[in-house]
Amino acid sequence: MKHFSILFLITLFIFSCKKENTVRNFETIKITEFKKDSTSIRAIEAISENELIFAGSKGDISTTKDGGKTWKTKYLKHNDSITPHFRSIAMNNNGVFALSIANPALLYNINLDNETIVYTEKHEKVFYDCIKFFTDGKHGIAVGDPTDDCPSLILTSDGGKNWTKLPCSKLPKFKEGEAFFAASNTNITIYNKTVWIASGGTKARILKSTDYGNTWVIYNTPIIQGHGPQGIYSIDFYDENNGYAIGGDYSKPNDNCANKAITSDGGKTWTLVADNQNPNYKSCVQYVPNTNGKEIFAVGKTGVSFSNDGGHTWKDVSKESYYAIQFVNKNTAWLSGPQKIGKLVLN
Repeated sequence: MKHFSILFLITLFIFSCKKENTVRNFETIKITEFKKDSTSIRAIEAISENELIFAGSKGDISTTKDGGKTWKTKYLKHNDSITPHFRSIAMNNNGVFALSIANPALLYNINLDNETIVYTEKHEKVFYDCIKFFTDGKHGIAVGDPTDDCPSLILTSDGGKNWTKLPCSKLPKFKEGEAFFAASNTNITIYNKTVWIASGGTKARILKSTDYGNTWVIYNTPIIQGHGPQGIYSIDFYDENNGYAIGGDYSKPNDNCANKAITSDGGKTWTLVADNQNPNYKSCVQYVPNTNGKEIFAVGKTGVSFSNDGGHTWKDVSKESYYAIQFVNKNTAWLSGPQKIGKLVLN
């Protein structure tokens, strides 16, 4: 009887593992769209299947709690004259944090009752691209284009109450014309205490820190690079070693030359995916949760693409144009784009 019980448990475990790792295949997908007049949406915070927060280009912070049926929107202005153009958003227990592009940089902490500016930076070159919090909710990071000869990086260790810009002496030097893309709030990705940031322009490189952003190393990639619209637009890791970078040339969106690469050593080295493989230019790549790094979606103005083999081969599954995608579970993701929000449900 004892031997039978052990055999039964082993069989059940094997069956469960096989079921969990079953590879799905999608020829097409259905996306429900919600139109948003006159705002461009690149920054989303997906909370659940029913709840989403986004920050838009018109100073708008909008929330749905019923799956997109109804929306509540707040419009922000600074000094009654500046409308913040948001392309970055993050959230922790202290509320929503929305970061504007251009000069002046304005980082808002938004709660139910009020909003507070927790960081401001004025400089003719200031342009922040992405913001994220680590899993502890206390440490956070935002990245921006260089105002000197290094990337602009601001950090918090108190949940977003105070932010400090790192001096260039603590950061890798950037080449002239190397910067970041504010395309989807996904050129930063985080796993535990480790953070990776992807650059573009004259260089397409990966910055990496394993101590909440206090010290940094930088690695080269073979992604297309050399001038302004070329480089890495989005990066994602599903564990501390395995990650995917995607981008291309924004000015040539149908070109798929050297626009995607894979790493298995934590970002030190990268291998190009064959040029004859779609997708072409994309602004966002994300692993599907609980698929062991096998399922990946990539979106951009050229449509939506899917891979079920870790990004080695791809299928175009929708022609709809989107900037960003964010999963809340294995079967549901929210998307954002020009004047629209999308919701994807996988069966």
